[in-house]
Amino acid sequence: MRIRALIPFCVLLGSLIPAIPAMAALKWELVRTEVVDAKSVFKESELEIKTSGNALIISSNHSVKIQVFTILGRLLISENIPAGTSRLQLPAHGVYIVKTGSITCKVAI
Repeated sequence: MRIRALIPFCVLLGSLIPAIPAMAALKWELVRTEVVDAKSVFKESELEIKTSGNALIISSNHSVKIQVFTILGRLLISENIPAGTSRLQLPAHGVYIVKTGSITCKVAI
């Protein structure tokens, strides 16, 4: 009986969560110039994670696999990006989880 009482709430809650575009719509692009207004989120000798507006910016000395999740754990994109600086335009402001190798960090956009 309690489960049936929760179903309308779950349906209502689902309608309040904004739709996020499919993973295919998100693409990494190479950045050829330095993004001046970017804020550093994580930095170590071979990898740096930054944000600028709705964009996630990754700088790395080598090719690296990056996974980006919503705060609810939904995978948005999982790709290998080449050495250099790459940018991913995210669909909305919010909090995302970025994972690469053994590094996991929370990023607010």
